[in-house]
Amino acid sequence: MIEIRNYHFDPELFDEYKPWVKSLALPYLRRKMDVIGFWLTNDDPVQLKGSRVPDDMTRPSNITWAIRWEDKAQHDRVHAEWNADPEWSELMSKVPGGRASYHIVQVKFADEL
Repeated sequence: MIEIRNYHFDPELFDEYKPWVKSLALPYLRRKMDVIGFWLTNDDPVQLKGSRVPDDMTRPSNITWAIRWEDKAQHDRVHAEWNADPEWSELMSKVPGGRASYHIVQVKFADEL
């Protein structure tokens, strides 16, 4: 099972976010779970395609990362430990703009083929 997390992080703080995630958050996350990828949007323009792209589409996420889980039980156990970990709370206290800088957090699960 793969968990895909898309974040719409405050674009005005994005340049400050990059070093925070690279030096603090990502090393922690990789120690605690099987992070299979972590991507930050670059300056290339977004391409929206399809027959039903709405005119008022929210800007795309600027952070995407994915975690591999054995099953939902492992996810639930690790997620509970992660959210209760004082080390994570300390790291999150240093995110530029605080938790409010995450404008939208989107989490979905997918089965790997």
